[in-house]
Amino acid sequence: MAKFRSGFTLWKMVQETRGLTGHASVLERIDSVLHVMGGYGGNYGKGRPLVDALENVAQEAILHEDFELCQRFQRFAAYARGELFLDILENHYDQEARQRSEEYMRRLAAMGADRAVAALEVLRGAQPDATVTDALDLFRGIAQSADFLGLGAGEGGIKLSTKEVRRLQKYGHMEIVLRNLPRPASAEAARLMSDVLADADLAFLAQLLELKARRASLAALRAAVDDPDSSEGVLHTRLKNQEWIFGGAYVAELARRQYTPDTILDIPLLRGDGSLHVVELKRANVKDLVIRRDGHLMLGAAVHHAVSQVQNYLRAMDENRQTILADHGVDTRRASATVVVGHPRYVTGNVTHQEVVETLRTYNTHAMRIEVITYETLLESASRMLALSSTRQELDASQEPME
Repeated sequence: MAKFRSGFTLWKMVQETRGLTGHASVLERIDSVLHVMGGYGGNYGKGRPLVDALENVAQEAILHEDFELCQRFQRFAAYARGELFLDILENHYDQEARQRSEEYMRRLAAMGADRAVAALEVLRGAQPDATVTDALDLFRGIAQSADFLGLGAGEGGIKLSTKEVRRLQKYGHMEIVLRNLPRPASAEAARLMSDVLADADLAFLAQLLELKARRASLAALRAAVDDPDSSEGVLHTRLKNQEWIFGGAYVAELARRQYTPDTILDIPLLRGDGSLHVVELKRANVKDLVIRRDGHLMLGAAVHHAVSQVQNYLRAMDENRQTILADHGVDTRRASATVVVGHPRYVTGNVTHQEVVETLRTYNTHAMRIEVITYETLLESASRMLALSSTRQELDASQEPME
């Protein structure tokens, strides 16, 4: 059961967004949100109508290519659905709350520096000839093994035996940089560390964080695909808000999933030209993905069922194109679709990996608006994109500044 949220803070944040856009249609939808929330007091419209109204603003902002405002209202909607904590919204959009958070981080940094001096004193006592490398190893180990540390008595301090120092130095050889920083990876996340990393390139750091988050998302999807018991719901969760996995042609995943009474889309993506692209997800473990009949290879029933389902979606949106465009600002006349289903590893019936690939290629050659791919293809394509992004990051980092 959804745990809807709302309150004065969200109401105030929505009020402030009216000054961030000059588009009349966006302002109209913002006013609709405020109408749902009502005035001061009450429950501020907590519930599904508020979520829908917030998502409508995000959709309209996309049409005007105001992606920052779109992201803001997507986060508002996520909070209203109970998927996001208020602290995160405040950190992004409440200047006073962010300043309090930064002050807290500064105090933590100061306390950390004080504790660092204490740790170095321990190291110097244990190893009078310790080098800078020894100190670096110690601090890496401390970061990895915080559970082994104690604050001590009185004003606090760090109590480490010589054995513990050596063990922490050993652990310190592990890679820890950026390991556990949370999503969303953004310049805001980098700014929280600005007092500690005063010389950091925040834009470059944000790119590194985003790259790391994408690697983690891809690994989670791969693990779900490798689990033969993973349901469509599990796979959908792994792919939610990961439009980059489907390629660079898509600018955002749309918040709204239903555009006609009989169609609920798995993943609606927006192309750069404003048209809709539908992604339909099915299980990865499909044994009859490709079958052999009378010596010929063909797609199995599960694939034909999924394609027929998507055909009905596209037909319904074609028939309601004018209404959808007027109500939601999404052009469905040129809508296309991708069906993601199956993986060659699960196919039975003496059908080889290459035969699966060739059968799908033949099918897609004769298809117009609907492409069928496997999770293997999706994972491989996304992995290549990440590898290319990593190479670009390395090249950017190695370039010398121009004189």
